[in-house]
Amino acid sequence: MANKETQPCCEKFKTMIGGQALIEGIMMRGPKKDAVVVRGKDGLTIEVSDRKLNPPKSFKNWPFFRGVFGFLDSQVTGVKALMRSADLAPEEMQEEPSKLDKWLEEKLGNEKFQQAIIGVAVAMGLGLSILLFFLLPMVVSSFFDNWIPNTLVLNLFEGLVRMVIFLAYMLLISRMGEMKRVFAYHGAEHKTIRCYEAGLPLTVENVRKQTRLHPRCGTSFLLVVMVISILVFSVASSALLAVFPALEAIRGSFGYRLIMIAFKLLLLPVVVGITYEINRWVGRHDNWLTKLLSAPGMWMQNFTTNEPDDSMIEVGIAAVQAVLPEEEGADRW
Repeated sequence: MANKETQPCCEKFKTMIGGQALIEGIMMRGPKKDAVVVRGKDGLTIEVSDRKLNPPKSFKNWPFFRGVFGFLDSQVTGVKALMRSADLAPEEMQEEPSKLDKWLEEKLGNEKFQQAIIGVAVAMGLGLSILLFFLLPMVVSSFFDNWIPNTLVLNLFEGLVRMVIFLAYMLLISRMGEMKRVFAYHGAEHKTIRCYEAGLPLTVENVRKQTRLHPRCGTSFLLVVMVISILVFSVASSALLAVFPALEAIRGSFGYRLIMIAFKLLLLPVVVGITYEINRWVGRHDNWLTKLLSAPGMWMQNFTTNEPDDSMIEVGIAAVQAVLPEEEGADRW
């Protein structure tokens, strides 16, 4: 296990391969395949599945739209992989199904039960994220309507509250004992992809030398969402008040707060779509501007990744190798 952060070798290319840390494993997504690799008592379990791709002319591939659909797809795929890793993890890490789980599985059947669980998990995950990182800051800032009449300043204050909550949340979960191993697998995922992008053979020694920070990480995406939301909400709120000046007359009232909160919630898909396009552009270019834009997300990864041990690196290597395309270069970003 590395004792200190190392620097990556020279990046030869950028790959679209990326993944997610699981319970004692890693889920990796390639251009055409997904793989779940989990370490159990009997060694590595590797499960590979073909990716369902959207037709090239599908509106799901249009700019901005692709960000929203890609985000939702990643949430569903991530929950499925997390549940699968829980099934494959060592027995001492598995929880005994509750009576409710057993009853639902008996009534719905295993397949429908799994689909229901995935749907509920995705809905709860998205709902909690919206509640904690968007709705709560909106509610807090709405009470300052009378003291901060300037819409831009009010949205900046709301953004500050959002960032504080987000950073506090990430810092707290990074200190949870059970999350430390998950974050170490996250580090293994990044280090393995770094090694692959450097054009080096995927060996434990080569991977160990890489940095655990990566500019195209989901953590960076979430952080940019927070920042972009400040800009989008500020511009959109000002435009709404310009179109409907009567709203100024009820500013500070309960009705006004509800209207502004609902309006901003409706804008979340726009924020996600814009953020995806920005991250896509940043991921494809290397210059002072892209380095500046990716710096906050890279810093945040100091909390969301840990240095992996060699057994975790082996999982990362197996996960990347499982999704490599048959044609060399087909995974280039």
